[in-house]
Amino acid sequence: MALTTVAELRTALGVGSLYTDAVLQSVCDASDNVLLPFIWNNKSFNIASESTTTSATLYFDQNVEDVFYVGQTVVVSNNGAHLNGSKTITAVSDKTISYTISHGTVFPYHPVNPYGTVAATETLDPSTVPAIQEASLMISIDIWQSRQAPSSGGVTIDGYQPSPYRMGNTLLARVRGLLAPYLDPRSMVG
Repeated sequence: MALTTVAELRTALGVGSLYTDAVLQSVCDASDNVLLPFIWNNKSFNIASESTTTSATLYFDQNVEDVFYVGQTVVVSNNGAHLNGSKTITAVSDKTISYTISHGTVFPYHPVNPYGTVAATETLDPSTVPAIQEASLMISIDIWQSRQAPSSGGVTIDGYQPSPYRMGNTLLARVRGLLAPYLDPRSMVG
């Protein structure tokens, strides 16, 4: 699901058929990778896991008793092949969820690094929100322009020298006004 299509980026840049779709698609994908983690989503991140031969338990560093419920189907990822996939929750406690598995191997409690992901049904589709799509296009353009002229990012206050930091911390700041209603507060810690 690219928020910016190759055709939109090609038109915005005015490059016609000069560059292949694959080159432009890589820029669109990079924009999604930058933007989507900051958009509100229905995901939680587990910090550890363990399993018996018939069930798995995922551990969280926050209370998930009001987030998940028994019988809910979630998509588990980044926890290892034996725990990943579409799963139906069989038990929920303060900081754990459990579900049935059938891999036949016991794994003791161990941290998951980077954190695992437990995704419930999404309630916001970013590809249907014009402000998010515009922000994605603007980020795509910035990424493209940084590739073509990396020193065109800005100037320093004291010497008016070009800065190579176009892809720095201001990348999202330039589109934050468009994204404000859709930003996930969990992504803005720190």
